[in-house]
Amino acid sequence: MEQGHEPEVAATSADARRVVLFDFDGVIVRHQTLELFFRERLAGFGRWRLLLGLPWLPLVPFMRGSAAGSRILGRVFLRVVTFGRSEASYKRLLTEFGRAYARRPGVFVRDGVATLRRHVEAGDRVLIVTGNDGTLVQTILDEVNLQGAELLASKVRGGLFGVHFTQHNVDGMKVKAVERAGIPRPWAVAYGDSTSDLAMLKAAEAAKLVNPSPKTLKKMRKPLGEKLEVLGWY
Repeated sequence: MEQGHEPEVAATSADARRVVLFDFDGVIVRHQTLELFFRERLAGFGRWRLLLGLPWLPLVPFMRGSAAGSRILGRVFLRVVTFGRSEASYKRLLTEFGRAYARRPGVFVRDGVATLRRHVEAGDRVLIVTGNDGTLVQTILDEVNLQGAELLASKVRGGLFGVHFTQHNVDGMKVKAVERAGIPRPWAVAYGDSTSDLAMLKAAEAAKLVNPSPKTLKKMRKPLGEKLEVLGWY
């Protein structure tokens, strides 16, 4: 069933508070924001860094089409963008980008923000579970005063050859991140937009797929079955 607004969902029997999970990129904001940060840094001030990622460039169009490929590219280009930079310098640049991004017109998915706020106001336990960098996501949320949700994001650490992920919340790692937070499955509702969210959606009682491409929808229909609901959000 396709629609633009989220109906009421029955409370789970395991907890007085429903647990509701949201992906971030493509659900709360319209862009893959960490990827956008990489692109803008490379285009603006780091063109020489493209030489570091040159062997990967021919593979980018093919790898972006899969969750595994996107995960590998994220790790590679995080290294490329931060090569020679400290973790503190990277986070400073990321914070500046996040603040500027949040002020751009039209970057938020209005229905996603409204739905998140409705869940918070209803007393649900709301978590944003994302493969994005926690510094960037928290900066964007703070800039528009979007409060009330817990954040389970990827973690990074600086090193000799740049910043690298120490915990990358994609695919099945999203489920593990929620379970590490002491929240057992099944969860009441999960909102995602890509195959990277499949494990998280499967572990929820109600799976909400936001603005999927035809290819993504085809891949998600069978494993999610009758609990799948497609949302057309603006």
